[in-house]
Amino acid sequence: MPAPPLPDSPARRLGRQITGRLLDLLWPPRCLACRAPVASPHTLCAACFAELTLIAPPLCAACGLPFASPAEAWPPVVSGEALCEDCRLHRPPWGRARAALLYDTASRGLVLALKHADRTELAAGLAAWMARAGAEPLAEAELIVPVPLHRGRLFRRGYNQAALLAAHLARRGGLPWRDALIRTRPTPTQRGADRRQRRRNVADAFAVRRPELVAGRRLLLVDDVMTSGATAEAATRALLRAGAASVDVLTLARVPPPGHGKTDDTFDPDAPWIDP
Repeated sequence: MPAPPLPDSPARRLGRQITGRLLDLLWPPRCLACRAPVASPHTLCAACFAELTLIAPPLCAACGLPFASPAEAWPPVVSGEALCEDCRLHRPPWGRARAALLYDTASRGLVLALKHADRTELAAGLAAWMARAGAEPLAEAELIVPVPLHRGRLFRRGYNQAALLAAHLARRGGLPWRDALIRTRPTPTQRGADRRQRRRNVADAFAVRRPELVAGRRLLLVDDVMTSGATAEAATRALLRAGAASVDVLTLARVPPPGHGKTDDTFDPDAPWIDP
């Protein structure tokens, strides 16, 4: 089980700076996407960064989806608590969900490289973007919990990308993180499933490993991508049943619903990774 982060000190910070500079001399930092030389590690070159769509207000206060137009929001966006139509009709069980990027042509390569191509070195830079997008939930959280993989999928992949992101977020926020959730059964791929099917696929698929870890605490649930929200919803309900005081959700990318106009509706974060 991961230990709480060690307290920082001037000596440790100096050691990291010296080590980082030596590594930069031996292995100059490269763009996370195209591998072109860049000035700082865990960053993108200007050309690749310009292609990304960062999520910014106005957005839904509950699910974090950016509004395609202010007319979609109710109450009006100026209230600060505007909700999209889906969240007005079906308020999710979490408090707030936030994401750094829209899942589109540019972000797809980064997401799938982390998820399917063993590019675990991407996690530090991607978590930095998540920390900015979810600054308020991160500051208010007491414990970070990654969405788990089923043990069979974890064995085949060798790592849980959500746990990698959670570990880096915990380091940035000075918070503990725990693998508090488990998947109680393998779930079918969500590829091609509509929202109802996705919810059915993950219904009762999560359980809390040790309820005393989450009881009475404000939690930040971390995953790589939110599509319909079905996975986050099922995981959140399991944490709340175990006594969590509240749950917020933070993901790297958010897939807009069909017709949102922000991305190609054919993109699927569960599709196999193919390196072009």
